[in-house]
Amino acid sequence: MAELDSIKPATLELCAPDLRDALSKWYEYLRYEKVVSKHTLRAYISDATGFLGFLNQHHEKPPGLNDLSEANIRDFRAWMSRRTMDGASAATRARSLSGVKNFLSWLDKQGIMHNAAAKTVRSPKLPHKLPRPLSERQSFQITDVPAGEGWTGERDRALFTLLYGCGLRIDEALGLDIADLPRDGFVRVRGKGNKERQVPVLDIVVTAIQKYRYACPFAEEPARPLFLGVQGKRLHQGVAQKVMRDLRRGLSLPETATPHALRHSFATHLLQNGANLREIQELLGHASLSTTQRYTEVDAKELIRVYKSAHPRSTGSQTE
Repeated sequence: MAELDSIKPATLELCAPDLRDALSKWYEYLRYEKVVSKHTLRAYISDATGFLGFLNQHHEKPPGLNDLSEANIRDFRAWMSRRTMDGASAATRARSLSGVKNFLSWLDKQGIMHNAAAKTVRSPKLPHKLPRPLSERQSFQITDVPAGEGWTGERDRALFTLLYGCGLRIDEALGLDIADLPRDGFVRVRGKGNKERQVPVLDIVVTAIQKYRYACPFAEEPARPLFLGVQGKRLHQGVAQKVMRDLRRGLSLPETATPHALRHSFATHLLQNGANLREIQELLGHASLSTTQRYTEVDAKELIRVYKSAHPRSTGSQTE
């Protein structure tokens, strides 16, 4: 329970012992068997314990496995209503419900308990959001201009060139060690669920990384993180995001210019230049093709914009 206690909210202490034990086992499953990211792990535990804390207040007693099994549709709706009154967005409420359902599903599969009401609870409707890629020119601006002076400038340039050149997630790039450096034209990446994939690397990416490594003042060894902060520790996402904010202000780029937007730009530009969805899915490490298909909507939207701006009849004018 020590690791679970380190990330739990105080409401966990208000659960009955049998439920606390089940939460601990679920935590171990998520971390060591499912191997979810630390962000997903923290969110799931927070969501589940938040619901249990609500049940504690709702029924005025520490909930146990039997109480969780008997939670009905009214309990779930009351909890979702409370989340709404607390200011939680539809996306946050949907994620919270997903975390609770994941816990209940695991309990069911383990034969620990069954809740019949959970599957009948509908998730809040979410707006259909499309990826917001940058244009090719904007992407080139970010990767061609050093964000700062000295070795950290070379580091930032190498990082952003890698994100755009290989379509990596920011945490995938920052998780690379020296031992993971590109070999034979590929870089080995561990993505969501600890799944490994090989991504081809362009020469320009290799060159940018080599320049950064040459300028970096810290000694190299296989287990050392590739991208370092000024203290010689693994670079934090927040630092990379701040560098991007400073860079986009200097280049007058939109607020959509983020490290993750470079991944969206990678996929969109490949699609525009003839790559098929299956190839892009493999490169991005998407488990489902439906996730990759969002980029076809982006491409179609841009095609319509160009068409309307270029066609002589689009403005209502008529050529005599």
